[in-house]
Amino acid sequence: MAASEMRLIPLSNLREHHDHSFHQLVIGLDGLAEFEIEGQGGEIRPLTGCIVPADHVHYYAGIGENRQLILDLPDDAPYLTGHHRELKRLFERPRFFTLDTRLRGYLEFMLAEVNDYQQAPGDLLAATFLACLNTRIEEPMSALNTSGRQLDLVALNRFIDANLGQRLSVADLARQSHLSEQHFSERFRVLTGLSPYQYLLRRRLEEARQLLGTSELSLSQIADRCGFANQSALSHAFRKHLGFPPSALRKP
Repeated sequence: MAASEMRLIPLSNLREHHDHSFHQLVIGLDGLAEFEIEGQGGEIRPLTGCIVPADHVHYYAGIGENRQLILDLPDDAPYLTGHHRELKRLFERPRFFTLDTRLRGYLEFMLAEVNDYQQAPGDLLAATFLACLNTRIEEPMSALNTSGRQLDLVALNRFIDANLGQRLSVADLARQSHLSEQHFSERFRVLTGLSPYQYLLRRRLEEARQLLGTSELSLSQIADRCGFANQSALSHAFRKHLGFPPSALRKP
C-alpha cells in the first residue's frame, strides 16, 4: 500500500473481528460503534475515535445507523518514515481519543477535500493530522499507576466477567487495581475513553447479546446473569444503547 486510503462507511450491526497488516484510524462521524482491540474496549461516538495498530485482532460493530471515517495507514508510508518516523509511536498500542476543537476543524477540512475532489487525502494532509493527534494523546502521567505500569485491563475484564451478575461498583474495580476510586476513574477514562460505569454497561450488554443468541435462558434469567436489576432494566438498556429490544436477537 503506497499511500493512505480514506473511507466513509457505516459499520455492520453484526459483531465482527479481524486483523490486517496496516494500521488503522477510526473516527466516528454519525451514530455509535463499539470496538475492542486486544482487550481494550470503547464506544466510538461522533468526533471520538480509536487507533488500531497493524496485526492487532479487533472486534467491532455499529450500533444502529452510523457512519465512520476510516484511514488505512501502511507502516512504510512517507508520513511514518524518514523525518516523520516518530509518528509511529501512535501505533505502538491501541488507543481511544476525543478530537478537540482544532482537530475537529481540520477533520472538516479533510472531509471537504474528499467531497470536493472525490479522492483520499494526500500524504501531507495525513501527516499533518497524525502529527496534531500525536501531540494530543501522548501518554499522560495520570494513565499510569504509582509503579509506572498501565492499568491491567485484561485482568479487570476477567474480574468483571467473573462477577458480571453481581452489583459491581467503581470501588470494587479500584480495589483490583490498588487505587483510590478517584484515581482509578481518571486513569480508566484515559485508557478506555469511557467511565467505569459505561464500560461495565457495555460488558453487560455484550454478554446479554451473546446469551440471547446462543442460549434458551429466559429474558429474566439473562438479566440476572448479566447484572441487570430485572427484565425491564435489560429491555430498557437494549432499546436505549442498541436501538432494538432483546427479543430481536432471539432465534425464530
